Amino acid sequence: MRLSRPGAVVLRHFYLVRGSPARLLPLFAWVCVDILLWGFITRYLNAVSGAGFDFVRTMLGAVLLWDFFVRVMQGVTTAFFEDVWSRNFLNLFATPLTTAEYVTGLVTSSIATSSLGLAAMILLATAAFGLSFFAYGLLLAPFLLVLFLCGIALGIVGSALVLRFGPASEWFVWPIPALLSPFAGVFYPVATLPRWMQGVSRLLPPSYVFEGMRRIVSGGEVSGRALLWGLCLAGAYVLLAGWVFARVYRRAVRTGLLARYSAESVN
Repeated sequence: MRLSRPGAVVLRHFYLVRGSPARLLPLFAWVCVDILLWGFITRYLNAVSGAGFDFVRTMLGAVLLWDFFVRVMQGVTTAFFEDVWSRNFLNLFATPLTTAEYVTGLVTSSIATSSLGLAAMILLATAAFGLSFFAYGLLLAPFLLVLFLCGIALGIVGSALVLRFGPASEWFVWPIPALLSPFAGVFYPVATLPRWMQGVSRLLPPSYVFEGMRRIVSGGEVSGRALLWGLCLAGAYVLLAGWVFARVYRRAVRTGLLARYSAESVN
């Protein structure tokens, strides 16, 4: 792999964002709206509950981590969709660019955009609602790593889905985080779910992150084995997602789908 080629993909998206405030605004606007909305909700719950339970650290922290996961996924898919919307695939893959280099460029773009969103959320949550992430200690790093890897995997799979079924199928990609959130236990323990949903939760790396976060807030200890299992699952999903994207791309080249990718849908 030549690093200049993924760098060129990143540079292209940098120029797109720099040249269009409409693309720059969503990096901060929606995450800030989420933090403000849930921040005031958690502050109200703290005021009326009187139970000594800190909703800010529990619920607002969960919202922030979940938004980071969603932004990582959307960072990959949005960068991919830019090439879909501009009908740029033939231009890209007529070059020596490989699928691994292209996906690496998408992932690097997602790192940049999700880091900006995470920084904005942390600053707003700390300044407006007093949410301190020092309470999570060094475990914050593996928490973010698990969510990052899982978001990357979902973003790559979502991109492969659109590459296989055409631009119209992007509407199947956007709801993915909402469909996963009930199983991930973002706002409640996984133990509250029905047994069959708990089985699905064990296969989702984010569930281990949010379970660990709640244990820290309640004064308990995080299971290192569970967190390591979540990290291994996330890493395996990234490898599987890369394999799926490469397989879909080879099929698209073999069947000539790329040459007619301007169609609204591809059968």
